[in-house]
Amino acid sequence: MTSRRTFLKTSGLALGALSLNGIAQTTKTQKTVLLQCGWATKNIGDIGHTPGTLRFLEQYLPQAKVILWAVNTNAQVDAMLMKRFPKLEIVKGSLSQKDGAIQQAVKRSDFFLRGPGMGQSTDFMHYCSKLGKPWGLQGQSYFPDMVTGPNGAENIKLLSSAAYIYCRDSKTLKLLQDVGVKPPVLEFGPDGCFGIDVRDEAKALARMKKHGLEPKKFITLQLRTHTPSSPGVDDKRPQKLNPLHPTPENIADDKRRAKAYQDLIAMWVKETGYKVVIAPEVYKEMEYNKKFVYDPLPDKLKKHVVNFDEFWNVDEACSFYARAHTVICHEPHTPIMALAMGTPMMHTFSEFHSPKCWMFKDIGLEEWAPEFDATPATKMFEILMGIHKDYPAAQAKVKKAMAYVEERAASQMNVLKSVIGA
Repeated sequence: MTSRRTFLKTSGLALGALSLNGIAQTTKTQKTVLLQCGWATKNIGDIGHTPGTLRFLEQYLPQAKVILWAVNTNAQVDAMLMKRFPKLEIVKGSLSQKDGAIQQAVKRSDFFLRGPGMGQSTDFMHYCSKLGKPWGLQGQSYFPDMVTGPNGAENIKLLSSAAYIYCRDSKTLKLLQDVGVKPPVLEFGPDGCFGIDVRDEAKALARMKKHGLEPKKFITLQLRTHTPSSPGVDDKRPQKLNPLHPTPENIADDKRRAKAYQDLIAMWVKETGYKVVIAPEVYKEMEYNKKFVYDPLPDKLKKHVVNFDEFWNVDEACSFYARAHTVICHEPHTPIMALAMGTPMMHTFSEFHSPKCWMFKDIGLEEWAPEFDATPATKMFEILMGIHKDYPAAQAKVKKAMAYVEERAASQMNVLKSVIGA
């Protein structure tokens, strides 16, 4: 008969061998996801998509290897990403380069995931279809001409070949449903930026100290203007959101909206005595927010307003927004970062920028997302004071909205897990 000691010894060896075999098998069959993201560095929203989506992947698909196709990043952004996601592999280049880094990454991957955005390109769809590589969209918005324009019929067919599509706003979702886009899964799913958790505490605290800002005793805001994205560069899109030569009507719109923010600033300072920070989401808006919002303010009001003259990375912005009272922005991703940090927000939107403005309604925060041109400054102030007068209730509202976001993100990642057999 085998002694108890011998049994345990031999059993242990056997179990150890099984464990090693299991580890080897797991390593051998590890699945790889290629994420295309990182659209720009002069817009912290375009930066923020990436770490947020990576966090969702890390949390809900930890067994997968992730390769990031970084479309447009710099050394500072890359360092931030690698600090937070040390196992990440970053590749750069063009899909059109034969046997280049991107084509090789597609071949090495089990799934191609297009990150959040408004991009209407289809080159990756064609390429993945040619290879028989499954692909999907995470947090996507589209202008209608994607499926109603000259290439609409072809694009509908392409989109229907996706493994799944998660639209970040209900308007895009309805658009695709109405024209007959029918992938296996077509649902609402949050913009990846909602998953962001990168922080730079030291830089944020130093900035607050420099400007004499106290936690939860300042609001932030930023206006979006009809101005070029870069000097001398015109907007090639039909929508002309960043025109090289703004029309008189464009300029009148910018001044009118800036006046609404100026009035909101005056009411907030008078009522609370708290400060206001003009904090950038987009680099190009720093010049125009100073010109349209800050410079016309009376001197007695300027004492309570801080106009940032230095751009920042998204990790510092998140640490800063975590300490803001409320974040207000004409752009959507600064409010998203605020919510991810547990901070109340207001998105004063203009729908012509894209249907992504409906994201906040879709997660239960419609009353914090007023349409800019239909909402006078007095109404914006009313919304802001509603947050201020019961701040714990506002924070609870943030928490509830983010719980729904997290549930939808988990659902999407479970679909991805099923598709790749992870």
